Amino acid sequence: MFRRRTKDEQAATPTVTTEPVDQRRDPQAPKGRPTPKRNEAQSQRRQRVTVSTDRKAAAKQAREARRIEMAKQREALASGDERYLPVRDKGPVRKLCRNYVDARYHVAELFLPLAIVILVLSMIPNMSIKDISLLLWLVLIVLIVLQSVFTGLRLKKVLRQRFPNENTRGAVAYALMRTLQMRRMRLPKPQVKRGEQI
Repeated sequence: MFRRRTKDEQAATPTVTTEPVDQRRDPQAPKGRPTPKRNEAQSQRRQRVTVSTDRKAAAKQAREARRIEMAKQREALASGDERYLPVRDKGPVRKLCRNYVDARYHVAELFLPLAIVILVLSMIPNMSIKDISLLLWLVLIVLIVLQSVFTGLRLKKVLRQRFPNENTRGAVAYALMRTLQMRRMRLPKPQVKRGEQI
């Protein structure tokens, strides 16, 4: 009874390991709660169906809120009200860019009407008129590029002076895109007169 075991007996007896057992749950195993009875499951399904009508009502309310928000944005684009402007137009930096562009004349805003005139001229079968239309294209593009570079450099300087600690990334591109639109078609509507000091 108290004798020492031989090596063969030690090998035959199972050893108990103290390593932790992997306790990951089998996805097919029960989840620690009883399976609901049929009438309970059906009542839960009916509740889910009633929630979907609430979802429809919520979606309808969201659409209505979006419509009101869009109407406010349209009014703000016409009046310049900062509170309801879209995110891309909000802030003092963007306002300065708009005013800077609106207070000056730009060749780029005449691009569309001049492009139509040049296109009509290029359709005339006379070769000298076609040459003139090509020359006008070239002059127009060169003038737009030169004025855009000049405007961009001047606007960067003004932004650095007025907003040294603000993020002005994308402001110059925003202003240059505004120069391509005819003044009466710009949104938000211009709030300054031409030649006004900014």
